[in-house]
Amino acid sequence: AAGEGQRLSYAGCGWLRQRLVLATLSGRPVKIRKIRAKDEDPGLRDFEASFIRLIDKVTNGSRIEINQTGTTLYYQPGLLYGGSLEHDCSPSRSIGYYLESLLCLAPFMKHPLKIVLRGVTNDQVDPSVDVLKATALPLLKRFGIEAEGLEIKINRRGMPPKGGGEVVFTCPLRKVLQPVQFTDPGKIKRIRGTAYSVRVSPQMANRMVESARNILNKFLPDIYIYTDHMKGVSSGKSPGFGMCLTAETINGTILSAELASNPQGQGTAVLPEELGQNCAKLLLEEIYRGGCVDSTNQSLALLLMTLGQRDVSKVLLGPLSPYTIEFLRHLRSFFQIMFKIETNSPEEEHMGGEKVLMTCVGIGFSNLNKTIR
Repeated sequence: AAGEGQRLSYAGCGWLRQRLVLATLSGRPVKIRKIRAKDEDPGLRDFEASFIRLIDKVTNGSRIEINQTGTTLYYQPGLLYGGSLEHDCSPSRSIGYYLESLLCLAPFMKHPLKIVLRGVTNDQVDPSVDVLKATALPLLKRFGIEAEGLEIKINRRGMPPKGGGEVVFTCPLRKVLQPVQFTDPGKIKRIRGTAYSVRVSPQMANRMVESARNILNKFLPDIYIYTDHMKGVSSGKSPGFGMCLTAETINGTILSAELASNPQGQGTAVLPEELGQNCAKLLLEEIYRGGCVDSTNQSLALLLMTLGQRDVSKVLLGPLSPYTIEFLRHLRSFFQIMFKIETNSPEEEHMGGEKVLMTCVGIGFSNLNKTIR
C-alpha cells in the first residue's frame, strides 16, 4: 500500500472520474475536499455516489471514506478484481458516464469483466452507448486487446428522464499493452449510423435518416444508416429518439457524432428532420477537427499510451478538448509522465482544423492482478 506521502489532494467536484480511475490504476490514495461546499445542496451528487459504488464493486479491498455532508472523499484503491457484476446507474447521467471509466480499467482486472449496466443509454450529456461501441472498442483493439470477448451489447434502450435501458459490457484481460504509431488518419471511405426511436412512431427514425442523407450524400456514396426501433419491454420507460453517426477512414480511424431528442417534458420538441440534419453537420465538424481518434476518446487513447510498454507511442489528435487537457495534468501527477505535444497547422496538411501530435514513452504498466494460468 502506498504511504501517506504519496497521497494526492484535490479540491472541488470537477474531474472526479479521472481522479478515481487514475488513483485505481496507479495505486495512489486520493483525498478530495470541498466538493460543492458552497452550494445550497452540498456534497456528492447521486450519480457520483453511484460511480463510487461502481468503483467499489470492480475492486477488492478499496477503502472509501465520505464525511457526513459528502463534501470530502478519501479513496484508497484496492486491487482491480472484475468478474460478473451488475450495477444500476443513476438516471441523472447516462450509462456512458460509467462505461467510459470502465473502458479504462477493464483490461487490467484479475478476472475478465462482464458487467450489466442499467439506466439511461442515450442522453444529451454523455457519450452514448452506441458511440462508445463504435469508437472506443476499435481503439482498445489497436492497443492489443483481443477482439474476442470485447463487446458492448445493447439489450434495452432507455431515454431520460426515467431510463430503463440495459447494456452488457464484456472485456478480456491484457498483461501488457503494445505501443502504437497512429499518425495518419487517412481519407474517409464510408459512413455508418444508427437512428433509434423508442416509444414514438417508427417513422421518426426514417425521417432522421432521410434528412441526414440529404447532407452526407453530397460527399460520399457509401452511407448506410440502420434504423433501430425498439418496442415493448426493450424500449425503456421514456419516449425519445436520436441518431449516432460514424465515419470510417481507409486507415481505420473512426470519428463519431450523435444527437438525442430533448427528454420528455423538458425544452422544446425537436423535429426528427432537424435532428438528422444537425447530427450530419456535427459529424462533418468532427471530420474537420480530424485526428486519428475522435474527441470523445482522446483521454482513453492518452491513457493507453501512458500505460504501454517502455517504447514510443505516437497518436495524432484533433484540437484537445478541455476534458483531455485536464486529463494530461492528472496523468502527470499520478504517473509523472509528460507528453511531447507538437502542433501541425492546417496549411501543411490541407486538411481540416489544427492537429496535435502526441508522443510519449509508456511507463511499462503490467497487469499484476491477472491470474497466470
